[in-house]
Amino acid sequence: MLPMDTPSITVRTGHPDFLDLPWSRSITEWDLSSRLRLPKGISRHEVHFYGFPEGIFAVKELPLRAARREWEMLRALEDSGAPVVRPVGIVERPWVDPGAEEAAVVITSYLHHAFSYRELLSGWGFAERRNQLLDAFAGLLVELHLLGCFWGDCSLSNVLYRYDAGAIEVTMVDAETASMYGALSEGQRREDLEIMVVNVAGGMADIAAEQGVDLDDADLYLGEDIARRYEGLWAEVASQVVIPRNEQYRVTERIARMNELGFEVVDLELVPAGDGHHLRMDFTVGGRTFHSRRLRELTGVDASEHQARQILSDLRAFEARTALTQPTRRELSAILWRIEQFEPTLERIRQLPDRHTSDPVQAYCDLLHHRYVASASAERDVPNDEAFEDWVEAGQPGYPIG
Repeated sequence: MLPMDTPSITVRTGHPDFLDLPWSRSITEWDLSSRLRLPKGISRHEVHFYGFPEGIFAVKELPLRAARREWEMLRALEDSGAPVVRPVGIVERPWVDPGAEEAAVVITSYLHHAFSYRELLSGWGFAERRNQLLDAFAGLLVELHLLGCFWGDCSLSNVLYRYDAGAIEVTMVDAETASMYGALSEGQRREDLEIMVVNVAGGMADIAAEQGVDLDDADLYLGEDIARRYEGLWAEVASQVVIPRNEQYRVTERIARMNELGFEVVDLELVPAGDGHHLRMDFTVGGRTFHSRRLRELTGVDASEHQARQILSDLRAFEARTALTQPTRRELSAILWRIEQFEPTLERIRQLPDRHTSDPVQAYCDLLHHRYVASASAERDVPNDEAFEDWVEAGQPGYPIG
């Protein structure tokens, strides 16, 4: 017979079994050498980080019902291609009151190179990063709504942020209030937006209070700005378009525009409309991963969406240069690019004693922009090695803020 304090542990394959952790006690009582004091944002629940040979994992303690919901929603969203932290496991303590904070634990993979919104908003240079943050957050909400996800507690503190070439990437980390539907109604989308506006205003008021800023000077309308950007993007990706039968080239244009925005077009149906001389384009739009998926398919390199867009341009330039002296198939060019240029450059970046960013792929994108600026200034193609030396000497300047 199992002891009363034996937990129920579910862990996805490819990860530690976590059996050696002291699950009989709340994580607030643990004193383990494997705990890592990593930066984290504000959470309504206790969150600790632990290091294992397989990687770093976030351990969050919360009531049983909330834990089960978060576990199920994170898995469903990940399967749908949404930008969420990877759910790894759930631990239930059947001897604890299900409504108590220590009733269960959700384990997720640690998101490297990420930071909280408070670090971004409170840090130097946020005024220049504001547009990036707002566009990224609006894009995340559009992506979730397209998947039929009603968030229910959308706020800046429920996501993590990473620099993504010249943009910011956002990743959902809290899903205990979320629900999935076949499609969201207009009312559900409006409700989610209203919750977001209120939550963001509250978060900005808290930051203003912490910094001793008068409430009148706080950025309380940040959420409303996000909502406006959301509406513009939603109108572009979710609106129905009717075209004349003899203008079906516009289908290609429409798909290209979705891809430019980063969205995958999963399915397309042309339906007769009106007088029979027109067609209605019915799109099923998937995740915002078009360029990152394409880069992974061609090279095996994992990068976030905007990073992938820049790196694909670098790959195309490499292909064009090598084709002049060594005509090869595209698949072989991608392999040569990775072996001869990408991996050696990444290694040089990792070896820098005063590296300015912990993410070598982001640093590579910074270098690409620097190489472009140097080439335009010199009115010639600056080789990668020359650009690298100049970039380091210039202080490893980051990608420009737009």
